[in-house]
Amino acid sequence: MKMAWAEPSSRFTALFELLAIEWLKAASQKAVAGLLKLSWDEIHGILERAVKRGLERRQAELVSQIGVDEKAFRKGHSYLTLVNDLIRGHVLYVAEDRKQSSLDGFWETLTAEQIGGIGAVAMDMWDPYIASVREHVPEADSKIVFDKFHVAQHLGDAVDRVRRKENKTLKAAGDNRLAGTRYDWLRNPAAMEPKDRKEFAELRTSELKTARAWALKETAMALYSYVYERPARKHFRWWHNWAVYLRHRITNATSESINAKIQWVKYTARGFRNKQNFVHAIYFHCGGLDLAPEATK
Repeated sequence: MKMAWAEPSSRFTALFELLAIEWLKAASQKAVAGLLKLSWDEIHGILERAVKRGLERRQAELVSQIGVDEKAFRKGHSYLTLVNDLIRGHVLYVAEDRKQSSLDGFWETLTAEQIGGIGAVAMDMWDPYIASVREHVPEADSKIVFDKFHVAQHLGDAVDRVRRKENKTLKAAGDNRLAGTRYDWLRNPAAMEPKDRKEFAELRTSELKTARAWALKETAMALYSYVYERPARKHFRWWHNWAVYLRHRITNATSESINAKIQWVKYTARGFRNKQNFVHAIYFHCGGLDLAPEATK
């Protein structure tokens, strides 16, 4: 029997659940359970019902810019795939692992009109995600945006690989120029002390392979300051596959912000029993959902 003051299958009044939901938005499940004298299972049940309601109420809105990101669940190779609305700053979809099939499931939740309305997809250069977008989104290659922050990370890693290999060769010949310079190649020279900046200038203008790799990294990142595609392609021709960014001036920064919030949720909970509990927490805090019980609306 449905009662005006409570939802079916709930042991609590709608107003009590609403109070718990508001507290859960600001504190961990353990903390709220302690304050309300509830068990962990009872407080998680309130959270889980709130997420279920919110997902059922979600409307089929057009999403023009989305970000695809990954989140580690535990140490090792245990991941979740997240799809974020970059305009509204909401998590739209969460799936286990980071395979192509993980992202494939997202497209099944959209209407043909929603898929057609996607104008840009920001992501890391992860082949399974690229394959999924290409398979489901029309004109995908003109809409995929390789995120600036991940590109910078890949380029920085490439410079460091060159440095390590070259340093080993140089040290064998008694040349220690690259010893202890790992972070110099990753820093902004403008942030260095004058003495360090002068020493680094001598290195980066040298004939070293590491100096050439660093120059290529800096040249590639300068691409993101261009507005028009033609001069960018002309000056940075070898980076033309990354020039699609110029068509959609977005980054996955919103996803990074969401990721930071998820990390807070994970930290305050001191871990989760299983992935599904973690997924519920992500939707609860980051899904932009209408979580209130029916009887309070």
